[in-house]
Amino acid sequence: ATIICGATLGEYSFIGAGAVVRGEVPAYALMVGVPARRVGWMCQCGVRLSLAGGEATCTACGARYRESEGILRQIDPPVARV
Repeated sequence: ATIICGATLGEYSFIGAGAVVRGEVPAYALMVGVPARRVGWMCQCGVRLSLAGGEATCTACGARYRESEGILRQIDPPVARV
């Protein structure tokens, strides 16, 4: 991937191989292409999220997220495993 000078990557964002990123990338965004565009959202544990009604629960760690106005926010942390 190529990150153009001045681009900002949000925490836990994922950038696909060969993507060219310019500008701001939101947290948890999955970015691909030239120029890069958001094609989905990722959990902080690295699993792709499937939104339903603007919300998603990670199938791997149980973290819950909510999307609003193009921004994804974590609403519940990952479930502790014993």
